[in-house]
Amino acid sequence: MGHLDHATFGWLTPVLSYAMACIGAGLGLRCTVRALGARGRSRRNWLLTAASAIGTGIWTMHFVAMLGFGVSGTEIRYNVPLTVLSLLVAILVVGAGVFAVGYGRYRGRALVLGGLTTGLGVASMHYLGMAALRLHGEVSYDPLLVGVSVVIAVVAATAALWAALNISSPVAVAVASLVMGGAVSSMHYTGMFAVGVHVTPSGQALPGATAMQFVFPLAVGLGSYLFLTSAFVALSPTADEREASASAQRPVESDRFLTSPRST
Repeated sequence: MGHLDHATFGWLTPVLSYAMACIGAGLGLRCTVRALGARGRSRRNWLLTAASAIGTGIWTMHFVAMLGFGVSGTEIRYNVPLTVLSLLVAILVVGAGVFAVGYGRYRGRALVLGGLTTGLGVASMHYLGMAALRLHGEVSYDPLLVGVSVVIAVVAATAALWAALNISSPVAVAVASLVMGGAVSSMHYTGMFAVGVHVTPSGQALPGATAMQFVFPLAVGLGSYLFLTSAFVALSPTADEREASASAQRPVESDRFLTSPRST
């Protein structure tokens, strides 16, 4: 069995990956809260932003953490199509869960359905991303720890969606995002501790791209997307602020009408 190192760069990748998970969760929760207070096209757009934020945050968390993953006796490469597919799966399945909550008539049923769908999407992204690994040897999994990681993903997703339905203040959303980020990180490392690798030394070149060639640039790009979208959401007015602004304009328009000279 090869020796697995989950933090070849020390605490850098675990801390940075946790930060990415928190940012994605916080942005997704904030967008979901905005969606629940909106209607029509606006609600749909906020939910789409929430799905992309949560899915992107989870994917970025996983692969930033994987930058610190190493196995003694073999190099590691990543299958590019599978890696991209894992990102798409994360966004699409998380989107299904978020839309279930955003448009569900019965909140309890929508929460269960959305939490289950989103949690399974998180787990699917993780193990699909692991399937993209290319190394000299065979990868095996501890079924018990795999099951635990899936349960953590479902519970974390359900808790996050519950927070979106019941919490609206920015401070509460921030706290919920920290908890969600910790749960996602716990799911990731539980899944990673389930991994075992039987190394078969070989001089043959591995297919795929290295983490620095492909995963790192993509993670930086997605991380930038999260930061820019967070700034946009933070600066955009809420429904209450827009309503207050509209109300403030009405008396001005009324006074202007009353004071205008009569036509002859």
